[in-house]
Formats: sequence, structure tokens, C-alpha cells
Amino acid sequence: MVLVNNFGVNKNNNNKNNQSHEGMRLGKYELGRTLGEGNFGKVKFAKNIDSDQPFAIKIIDKNKIIDLNITNQIKREIAALKLLRHPNVVKLYEVLASKTKIYMVLEYVTGEELFDKIVSKGKLNEDKGRKLFQQLIDGVSYCHSKGVFHRDLKLENVLVDTKGNVEITDFGLSAMQQQFRADGLLHTTCGSPNYVAPEIIANRGYDGATSDVWSCGVILYVILTGYLPFDDRNLAVLYQKIFKGDVQIPKWLSAGAQNIIKRILDPNPETRITMAGIKEDPWFKQDYTPADPDDEEDDVYIDDDAFSIHELQHEEEHRSPGSPTQINAFQLIGMSSFLDLSGFFEQEHVSERKIRFTSNLSAKDLIERIEDTVTEMGFRVQKKNGKLKVIQENKVQKSLGCLSVIVEVFEISPSLFVVELRKSCGDASVYRQLCKKLLNDLSVPPRQALVSSEVN
Repeated sequence: MVLVNNFGVNKNNNNKNNQSHEGMRLGKYELGRTLGEGNFGKVKFAKNIDSDQPFAIKIIDKNKIIDLNITNQIKREIAALKLLRHPNVVKLYEVLASKTKIYMVLEYVTGEELFDKIVSKGKLNEDKGRKLFQQLIDGVSYCHSKGVFHRDLKLENVLVDTKGNVEITDFGLSAMQQQFRADGLLHTTCGSPNYVAPEIIANRGYDGATSDVWSCGVILYVILTGYLPFDDRNLAVLYQKIFKGDVQIPKWLSAGAQNIIKRILDPNPETRITMAGIKEDPWFKQDYTPADPDDEEDDVYIDDDAFSIHELQHEEEHRSPGSPTQINAFQLIGMSSFLDLSGFFEQEHVSERKIRFTSNLSAKDLIERIEDTVTEMGFRVQKKNGKLKVIQENKVQKSLGCLSVIVEVFEISPSLFVVELRKSCGDASVYRQLCKKLLNDLSVPPRQALVSSEVN
């Protein structure tokens, strides 16, 4: 499994376009190299001309944010950062503006994204990982105490400076108390697929603090293992894995680390551990020194022209009459009971390791039919944790050993299921025969609904 950076900023330090603002003056700041580039602007290195203090300036194109319908998103990011003064949260100093641009003057962090750190160096030992996690929890719980909920916590949005200190960034999807509905919950489905909490995908409302805890748990898992707890190329199957919360926690982690991960990655938000509970956990508390928030809240200067853009009243962005309704992938999957999602799945060939196919049989019928089919073919069946393990000994060519295949069924909607077969070991030719037999008997339409394959 390979971690993939899905951050909305491209690092293009060698691009000729990076020179467009270099050397330009913005009040008391001189702009330098481009640190990152996104859909609606750039992040530039800058220096205070008088003090030589470094900053990062996020340059936002007003026309682009209007075109992308993200005016409220920018307002929320500014409003959230204005409230936050904590060692583990990137600091906003001021917001400047022109008729066409918004300039957010931010703290410059000398270091790297936690994503880059894990990709380049691999998993961290528990002592180093715990120190980063403690700082992450300090920063996130402080945000919650100020009524700010991040909603897009992931490795790419956690910076680690040269001294090994964590700073949380990118509050573009954050929510604040006034965005909660009458039921006390948030309802906008957002976040990054591998880090999003199951209750967000369920599309029935969620608590911002509880969902942030889940995302912190995913980050902790990656820090300590080097890979994601829930991962799949197919978004519909990834959604089901997250929703079930069936995470495989490595046995080589300490009992304390295993326990806290299990308590955080609880798919039930009602029983999931809280921020307060995490801070009382024995594994978390080892060598823990809480961070002190800045006692004095600085006044953040915000130019009135920064908000001379469309005024929007609700969390849901304004649409002009007649414009199409926009839904994201989470919402589409949440509506899956009304849709045929077989179109999500690519047609591929049976691989040497894993296949998937769709079926409209019920889960009960699928399990029974699979058991009948593999038994007729001479396999033994074992049931464990909702999965089937089918085993067949090769009596003719004993050198090949026994064939072992794991069969798992995922519910995508009430009328659509995905069957996944994974070969653990054994004769590939017999495995292919088994796959083709099940495809012919159970898939809909036959042979046309393979969803993914993986060659190892």
C-alpha cells in the first residue's frame, strides 16, 4: 500500500510561473518563492522588510473563489484562525486585500508536512509517534474549546517544524458553533476519504468534535504503522470499510497503542473515546507535558475589502436559479439506496491475488450460494468475523500446498453487494477456476462487474 498525497496544493518550486510575484512588495512584506499552489491561489514565502521575520502569505483570487462557490469557506477559515492562538496551530497575523485578491499573512513553519515525513522515513517508533500525537491532540482539543472544528485533519494538514513540533494548518473546511443546526449537529459532508469518520459518510448529521477525534486516530495509525487503516481504490468499497470500522491493528504495536487506536477508531460515535478520554489514557499520558495556549489574544487586522465579495447566509453555498445541484462523492454514496452503483466499478480481469464482482443477491443468499459452490468444488469452509475462509488441499501436487482464499461481502446499497476474493496462498490455476465459477453463478451481469484487481 502506498500513501498518496491528496492535498489540494501542488509544490512547484521550479515552475517559471513561480516568479510572477517574486520581489513584489505588499505593504511591509516582500514576496519571495512559491511554497504551494492550489485551485484558487498560491502560498508565497514573504519577509517583513523592517524585521526580516519570515511569513507565509496565502494569495486568494476573489474571482476564482466566487466561481468555485467557496466564498463562505474562505470566510470561515479567516474567522477560525482569528480565534486561535496555540503553539500547535498555525498563526494568522493579518488579512490584507485588493479589489481582486485576498492576502492571508500566516506563520511560516520551517519543516515539512507530516505526510512527507512518513513517506520519506516510514513509520515512527512509539515514543516519537506519541510525542507528535500528543501535540496534535493538544492543538485539536484547543480548537474545540474555542468552538472551531477542523473537519479535514490528515497528514498533509499537519506540519512538523525542524524542532519536531506539530502545527495544524488549512482550516478551509472548518466549522464553527453558528453552523450547527437545531439538532446540534453538522450536516455538510466533507473531508478526505481515507480520514473521514463513518458518521459523516452516513449523511445523517455528526458532531464536529467526535469526527475530528476519528481523523486524529487515522493519523496516529499511519504514524505508528506507515500505512492507512482504511484504503481502497474504489470509493464505494472504501466507504464500507470505514463504515464497518473493521480495522486490522498490528500485533507488534504495544498493548497500550493497540487499545487507544481501537477506542478512537470506534465506528459508533456514541461510544468513541472523547478528547478528554484520550488525555486520560495511560499510553497517551506517558511523558506528556500539555502545551500552554497563548494567554494574550493578539488583535488580527482584517481589511474590510477582504470580504467585498458575495455575501452568503448559510453553510450551503448559494446557487443561481437553474444551476445544477452539486453533490460530492460521499453524498452520492449516501444516496446509494436509490442508485445502481455498479457503474462505479471497472471491468478488469481475474488477477493472481484479488478480484471483486457485484451481485444483487441478498447477503444471506450470497453466503449460502458461496458455501454451496465451494463445498461442491471440494473446499472446506471456515467462518470468522463475518468472512469466509475456503481451503482446499492439493492431493496431486503436494508441493503447491493448500489453496486458501478469503471471501468477504460488502453491502454497497440494499440491492447491491460486492464480493471480494483474496488468495492467501496455493495453486493459482485452482484459484482462477474458483473465481470464474463464482462469477458465472453470482455476479450481475455475469463477467461484466469486476471492480478491481491487484497483482502481487
